Amino acid sequence: MKSKITHILCATDLSKHSAYTLCHAASLAAATGAKLHMVHAVLPMSDDVKITLQMFMQTTDSAETAMKARHDHARAVMAERQKSFWAHVDEEDRDIQRQVESIELVDGYPAEVILRRAAELACDLIVVGAHEHGFSQTFLGTVAKRVLRRSTIPTLVVPYRDDESNS
Repeated sequence: MKSKITHILCATDLSKHSAYTLCHAASLAAATGAKLHMVHAVLPMSDDVKITLQMFMQTTDSAETAMKARHDHARAVMAERQKSFWAHVDEEDRDIQRQVESIELVDGYPAEVILRRAAELACDLIVVGAHEHGFSQTFLGTVAKRVLRRSTIPTLVVPYRDDESNS
């Protein structure tokens, strides 16, 4: 008996290369009719960073405002990446956008956020990018490895592409 894919979780790191991962997730959603959930994990600030931030802020409210601004900026980047991605999708494929069920920014460590949200959303498939160059890409590679090791559902790891094309 075949397993039907009904919900796909696509994890994004908000890099310009994440569009390639989203392209694969969207293609799978189109092929299966699955709902597409997108998530970005916002790493928690260490206590040391919080103390340093508060040191330079006049009030506790200022520090809280700065932390909120961090989320707002990540949300704006995510919205811009979405807009750019869908603008480059062929006209006949834009209907796939209707299958996007949720776009979330979640506080926490990436692998934990990805696995928790996949379970909470009853996802049948996780799509995550794996990069091999530079610090941030090594970090995402580590996230992909952690997700693969702990996932109880099929997980697609999309390799890094070194060109600007997203198709």
